[in-house]
Amino acid sequence: MSATMFLSPTMLSNASNFPKKIHSSNPQIHHNSFPLPTPETHDKKHQFNPNPSNSATKTAPWMNTPLVLEPNQVIDFSKPKNRKKSSDNKDEKAAKSLTHKVSGGRGKHAMKKILYSIDNLEEESQELRDTENNSEQMEFDLSLGKLEEDSDGGDKRWFRRKLPWEREERMVFRRMKKVKVVTAAELSLDVGLLERLRGEARKMRNWVKVKKAGVNEGVVEQIRLIWNTDELAMLKFDMPLCRNMDRAREIVEIKTGGFVIWSKKDTLVIYRGCNYREMHTSFDGGQNLNFSKTSYMGSVPFLRDKFSMGSTNQIVGGNFGEEETMVVQGSLYEREADRLLDGLGPRFVDWWMPKPLPVDADMLPEVVPGYKPPSRRCPMNARSKLTDNELTHLRKLAYHLPTHFVLGRNRNLQGLAAAILKLWEKCHIAKIAVKWGIPNTSNEQMASELKLLTGGVLLLRNKFYIILYRGKDFLPPDVADLVADREMELKSFQLQEEAARAHTIETLHYIDEPLSDSSTVGTLQEFQSIQSEHQGFKPTTSEAEVQVETEKLKLEKEIRNQERKYFILKMKIDMVSKELAKLNASWEPIEPNEDREIITSEERECLRKMGLKMDSTLVLGRRGVFDGVIEGLHQHWKHREIVKVITMQRAFSRILYTAQSLEAESGGILVSIEKLKLGYAIIMYRGKNYKRPLKFSRNLLSKREALRKSLEMQRIGSLRFFANMRQQAIYELKCKLDVLKPQRHG
Repeated sequence: MSATMFLSPTMLSNASNFPKKIHSSNPQIHHNSFPLPTPETHDKKHQFNPNPSNSATKTAPWMNTPLVLEPNQVIDFSKPKNRKKSSDNKDEKAAKSLTHKVSGGRGKHAMKKILYSIDNLEEESQELRDTENNSEQMEFDLSLGKLEEDSDGGDKRWFRRKLPWEREERMVFRRMKKVKVVTAAELSLDVGLLERLRGEARKMRNWVKVKKAGVNEGVVEQIRLIWNTDELAMLKFDMPLCRNMDRAREIVEIKTGGFVIWSKKDTLVIYRGCNYREMHTSFDGGQNLNFSKTSYMGSVPFLRDKFSMGSTNQIVGGNFGEEETMVVQGSLYEREADRLLDGLGPRFVDWWMPKPLPVDADMLPEVVPGYKPPSRRCPMNARSKLTDNELTHLRKLAYHLPTHFVLGRNRNLQGLAAAILKLWEKCHIAKIAVKWGIPNTSNEQMASELKLLTGGVLLLRNKFYIILYRGKDFLPPDVADLVADREMELKSFQLQEEAARAHTIETLHYIDEPLSDSSTVGTLQEFQSIQSEHQGFKPTTSEAEVQVETEKLKLEKEIRNQERKYFILKMKIDMVSKELAKLNASWEPIEPNEDREIITSEERECLRKMGLKMDSTLVLGRRGVFDGVIEGLHQHWKHREIVKVITMQRAFSRILYTAQSLEAESGGILVSIEKLKLGYAIIMYRGKNYKRPLKFSRNLLSKREALRKSLEMQRIGSLRFFANMRQQAIYELKCKLDVLKPQRHG
């Protein structure tokens, strides 16, 4: 019996424990015969010499004798340090350098590695060609491309193709890194003091919550109470100031007079300053916060230095040809927006977005004496109504505009309306932001009142912004005055012309000819009569008659509109009726069989109870009864004699019609119709003499046709409902018109 021995690397590693010579008569040892050790060999195993034909290896701990194997049967697990490179290995390596996996994905780094391996392959192939002295020269091109045949039809060549990164240079504008703004604390405080204060600020755990209303008087009072006992106060900001912490820092420094020394996310720590007591008395307790920025910056030195950091110098001409340097603050965008908003009202200091500061609409007067909406006149061959494309274009323009006003109240907006009219003389769009944290604000009421006061077009309204467009027919006050003066001048010219005409007629008529026979052609009277006829009323018509006539015209227009919609509905009803007639023509229902099987009342009651207890059901959908439902009934009757059909129809007449259709088409017996928690259950019995039909009749609608019929029936029901509504509306409008007609004649 042969034995199999597994040799581990540990068994082969220690060669010092191997026997060095084994005496045997047979130089070859078979795999199934092992030499038995003697006491002599066991004691002198270190004196053995190695046998050139045999090799001994280390045995397992449970074996008492060494294992002798042939040299070719011993596995060497050690890696040779120096291995000779053959030409075959070189070819293998050259081929592998093109096909092995390159790390780095598919990016530029991986492509560089591939090109580097191609360079090495070219050098090695060049050396091989030189050594072999081959007469045939192989053309090797480093460029990547596709192989194409020569025009002569000979061998193929590589054609150059641009790599992904070898493209034409394009102008790339890199995103500029935001320059860190030097704060007022870094300019005014010592470095050691600033580091100490920042270390203390990191340990603070109590803060003042700044809510949506911003840094109001209550927040300023809490900060001053903290400064009475501590030199640092921490503020934590809520929306919307937490989105723009640079603006929050400016507002806090302006209103409190302190220094922001540390900020992190939505938190600021403000230092009261070394001379806090003196500044506190000079600011009068912070009661009057509605002051101009220029006067405040002049009184506080560090704010003046801070605001002058972002300014630029502009050289302007002075007196006697001398050049003067004027400090220009802010960017060009801010300066242009400030120039646009100058003279409209006081600015909103608590503005939570970047500059420029908008106008505080709540500080404008509620009522303006003598205010009236602007004059409007649409140009010739133009419509005042905006198209969809124009509306979209104006909304896109308004997105990049600065915010002009900030509003917090719902009513009494005449002051804001007057400011908007003044703004519309320079800018076509007025952008109004709704204040945060003000209770009971309604942007809908704000927009409706502003639209009523200004007559503008509402482009956008949400809980953040209200955007108004002045309209195509807007006339600035100067232009409106010119138009009114021109109209008055034309009327005076008409009166003068008519007076001159009448005077000429009186002087040229004969004495005996009556004046009543004179013609009115070309006179002002003819023009007024034509104009009154065109407008639909006579010059002597009273105001009440004008209102009645206007109401009558509105009713007639509404009647025509309703009749047009009713006519469209009737056309749609006719189209759906034709479609239903086609579907009904392809359906041939089976007449109910008079020779039906009769069941007794006891059997009916028993079958009813059995059907109600059944779990397996057949559900009817919106398609109703079609050929698939009948096949499902027979499939149920194949395994059981009762089937429970669930329908979700509401009208009992429709449920009864469905049950009778199932009974006639399937040939079964209707047991009962039961009301369930959801829908109704129709219990059908297959009968005592039931035989499954070999072939089902195709007299019913298919599944697709049944869905079409269901949709068309739903459509015609909806159309008839709306047609009745239109008919009723037409009848009511005609009744109102009949009531107004006697008033007009009377």
